[in-house]
Amino acid sequence: MADYDFEESLGYWLTVTTQALHRRLAEELAPDGITYRQTHVIGWLKLRGELSQADLARLMMIEPPTLVRILDRMEQAGWIRRTGDPTDRRRRIVQLAPKAEPIWDRIADRARALREAAAAGLTPAEVNQLKRLLRRVHANLGAEESLPQPV
Repeated sequence: MADYDFEESLGYWLTVTTQALHRRLAEELAPDGITYRQTHVIGWLKLRGELSQADLARLMMIEPPTLVRILDRMEQAGWIRRTGDPTDRRRRIVQLAPKAEPIWDRIADRARALREAAAAGLTPAEVNQLKRLLRRVHANLGAEESLPQPV
């Protein structure tokens, strides 16, 4: 098996940092009964508006059956609505319900606080430089089309 220097790997640092952010956000939202994956559903719907279940699964990088279970719970809680697509009977459209607004507010508040904690000790110029560099890495990977707007 070939050696690999993880400490020098951009992918390693991006992955472990992303995992740390995800874990902290999940911990912050758990007392409110909000799961990390539910934040993705609400966030993508806030960003893009209504989406098909297939498009939402693709954006979240999960399998459609996994998404269905998440959406079932969210629909039972009254956070989303699913309707049939009038032009394609096989497609289901997902929309945020008004009851999701206070949930989104909690998610956004905690995400902002986490963003501040993650940037502690960095100057505003360093934060801007980091974002510019990450956007460049993202573009280098050919992923510009899926770049969401920041929260």
